[in-house]
Amino acid sequence: MKPMPPSWPARIRALAAGGLTPPTPKPSATVVLLRDGTAGPETYLLRRRTSMAFAAGMYAYPGGGVDPRDAQAEIGWVGPTPAEWGERLGVDAATAQAVVCAAVRETFEEAGVLLAGPDAATTADPADWSAERAALEAHELSFADFLRAHGLLLRSDLLSAWARWVTPAFEERRYDTWFFVAALPAGQRAADTVGEADRVAWLTPAEAVEGHADGRYGMMPPTVTVLRELLPAATAAQAAVLAADRKIEPILGAAELTGDRISVRWSGYEELTIDGIFPPN
Repeated sequence: MKPMPPSWPARIRALAAGGLTPPTPKPSATVVLLRDGTAGPETYLLRRRTSMAFAAGMYAYPGGGVDPRDAQAEIGWVGPTPAEWGERLGVDAATAQAVVCAAVRETFEEAGVLLAGPDAATTADPADWSAERAALEAHELSFADFLRAHGLLLRSDLLSAWARWVTPAFEERRYDTWFFVAALPAGQRAADTVGEADRVAWLTPAEAVEGHADGRYGMMPPTVTVLRELLPAATAAQAAVLAADRKIEPILGAAELTGDRISVRWSGYEELTIDGIFPPN
């Protein structure tokens, strides 16, 4: 029987009894950074510190919440427009702009990889951006202002939408997260140390999936599912090709309660099912 997070049984029962109001999911974005290795494409994974309030100790991709300031800001932008991204993501143009900005900003904050450049054909030269990354993380600086100050354009063409996962209603913290894939730009290097992580790793999807199966790499369902879906990609560039054919629709886990038996299922993802007897805490 698959283990269930210890907080889930009580919250699932409370939700079923009408004693729990689900939190509103916070819009967020995350990016699966890929680079080509000798055994195929490798993904950049961060192990979240055990002190983190959400997904503590779990391996995850760089990502975080949307900054509302980026929804209406004038942003230097090349690649598909916010309106075009809105059609792809299923949201309005302003929301799409904020989501794409969050994806690029969080990748920069957490991994030090900047998917932006001075023009439509290049990305920014490597530099010591530590002060700017810290200011962005502290919300002292908006991403739009950062780009403007350095004469940079957000390269939305470097992102490919992969999936959209919504945290189940019974979770204490909920997120509505868009997943993107992106190749590590030439000349850039991802950070070896990250403030919110105690370890970073470049792993092929096969290595990560195998490590998750044998308990070496703890991962939330969306993280390991995206890795499984990336197994057919022979290169980082091919991942973007595969992404173009994917439908971006919300994926939401739901719980069923029968006495002490609890089942949590994600429609279309039966391998994630958690089912068993979970007595009340």
